[in-house]
Amino acid sequence: MNMITNHLPTAELQALDAAHHMHPFTDANGLATKGARIITRGKGVWLTDSEGNQIIDGMAGLWCVNIGYGRKELAEVAARQMEELAYYNTFFQTTHVPAIALAAKIAELAPGDLNHVFFAGSGSEANDTNIRLVRRYWDVKGQPERRIIIGRKNGYHGSTMGGGSLGGMAPIHAHGGMIDGIVHIDQPYWWGDGGDMDEDAFGLERAQQLEAKILELGADKVAAFIGEPVQGAGGVIIPPATYWPEIQRICDKYGILLIADEVITGFGRTGNWFGSETFGIKPHIMTIAKGLSSGYQPIGGSIVCDEVAATIAEGGEFFHGYTYSGHPVAAAVALENLRILQEEHVVDHVRDVAHPYLKQRWDALADHPLVGEAKLVGLMGSIALTPDKAKRAKFPGEQGTVGFRCRERCFANNLIMRHVGDRMIIAPPLVITPDEIDILMDRAKTSLDECYAGLKADGLVTA
Repeated sequence: MNMITNHLPTAELQALDAAHHMHPFTDANGLATKGARIITRGKGVWLTDSEGNQIIDGMAGLWCVNIGYGRKELAEVAARQMEELAYYNTFFQTTHVPAIALAAKIAELAPGDLNHVFFAGSGSEANDTNIRLVRRYWDVKGQPERRIIIGRKNGYHGSTMGGGSLGGMAPIHAHGGMIDGIVHIDQPYWWGDGGDMDEDAFGLERAQQLEAKILELGADKVAAFIGEPVQGAGGVIIPPATYWPEIQRICDKYGILLIADEVITGFGRTGNWFGSETFGIKPHIMTIAKGLSSGYQPIGGSIVCDEVAATIAEGGEFFHGYTYSGHPVAAAVALENLRILQEEHVVDHVRDVAHPYLKQRWDALADHPLVGEAKLVGLMGSIALTPDKAKRAKFPGEQGTVGFRCRERCFANNLIMRHVGDRMIIAPPLVITPDEIDILMDRAKTSLDECYAGLKADGLVTA
């Protein structure tokens, strides 16, 4: 593996970090006491930290490093573009070649008539764009009262004011409030919320909450519904098979716009180019980011269908945009990333090689005494930790305590596997090989065993 680049000792780096760096989604005092883990290099599915540990990245960074770390082609493209045109904006009737080429390539890859791209710097920004897009769409249509957007509890659409409001996570809403005109229905999480219901019946019930909410609010007031094909940050919640067809039927029936947030599921994660293809969704707008550049540059966007784009154009100037919309370096890097995904048949590898093998190993975790369910779509997986499989029981006390303990065992075993509450989740780079899947799974199993032994010792499980 790679040598470590020269740097200050870990303790000094941790002290500097604690003194000056405010981390996202972090208890700053807790981190300062413990000291941050410092990552220094990446290659393929592997990370190296400041102590020289070789860590297998089961989360592809933050769901994004689809082609793996260390692809020099992307660095070379970035350098060339910086020398040629490091920056120019796409305001004021101006454009540049990377933005043109990337928009055309995305339109080629996207399903249906999703042929137009409004660029942003991230998925959060793109979802803010979507709020303005759908409200402007209905303005131009002569129905300005259609402003309400319906999202889902425990959905995640970013942490800007707009994206955080669209998402249904109470802690985010508590830190700074929500913007108006956004409401939420329940998530399609059968294992945690389904009780005695059949999974298919539960999927229908949760989808039909959308129709009930539309009727409660007034169909003439509702602009759009937004959902992730698979809830990512919510815990890799894979909906019952009945769910998305019913959501689609309801959106079509009431003529509301359907936004598929593909920030995580886009660009191969589910074994198709887009999660909408995996689940048969036909969105009017699709949010993209993360895998668009494999995280090598910050870039996101909204892919917009012909009819919505034409309506926005009819309204004249759309007063919206970002300094870095279609940034030339980010666009050039994203284009090279898409070339690699296509020419190296990475999506085929997910569907035909990595997913089937990982599924075989992942499904076997359901036999572990700590695991209540093991679910996988493409290369997104989750397991529910439980003290009682038969009852689909939750651990007593604060949710996430056991998940955190399990995550700490993963870190100790040089595996990055994330916890959401008491669910453990993975989303490794799409290029992961069967041999690397074996390493990941062996470390996951060891971590579960160690977590279970610790819980037994503390009297938190008795089986």
